[in-house]
Amino acid sequence: MLVSEIFLSIQGESTYVGLPCIFIRLAGCNLECKWCDTPYARTPEEAREMKVDEVIKEVGKYDCWLVEITGGEPLLQDETRELAKRLADLDYKVLIETNGSISLKGLDKRLIMIVDIKCPSSGQEGAFLTDNLARLTGEDEVKFVIGDREDYEFARGFAKEKLEDRVPRVLFAPVRPTLDPAVLADWILKDCLRVRLQVQIHSYIWAKGKRGV
Repeated sequence: MLVSEIFLSIQGESTYVGLPCIFIRLAGCNLECKWCDTPYARTPEEAREMKVDEVIKEVGKYDCWLVEITGGEPLLQDETRELAKRLADLDYKVLIETNGSISLKGLDKRLIMIVDIKCPSSGQEGAFLTDNLARLTGEDEVKFVIGDREDYEFARGFAKEKLEDRVPRVLFAPVRPTLDPAVLADWILKDCLRVRLQVQIHSYIWAKGKRGV
């Protein structure tokens, strides 16, 4: 596997926000979002090659029950499915953050998917594989990273039309510093949306650009 970094931090997003979490950040991505906050993980230049056993051994150094496999785009690597299953076999709660452009077919049912559906300002609108909607469960989560009003209206429409009766955990996250969280909060309240406002708490705790958090 091509691994960018493995580290223990505070989970800054999702409904698991605030909990200690082991992050396995894999290298390589098939998208180029304009506001990507981990550009160093897009390519394999800074990555190290590790076997699944080696990754599991490193994860085991931390006394923590929650693991997130992220990227880059983790599902680009075939070994991700095996890694996630073996971590679940070891009684870890396993989250996988994905951009949704790759099929979720064949993933272990114990995994929690956090699917980031790209809004227009990302430059990657339309990347989401619509067949993945049928593979999401009530335990999975869908995230929209919102940079402006157009993004908000896109996310609002998508959530109402395609997620309301399928995925109860829908997250709206503002792009910092492009969109003030207070503005996004006002939009959500005005429309009484059944979504969760999500700010990246790790970006408030640690300096912007700091790696390993």
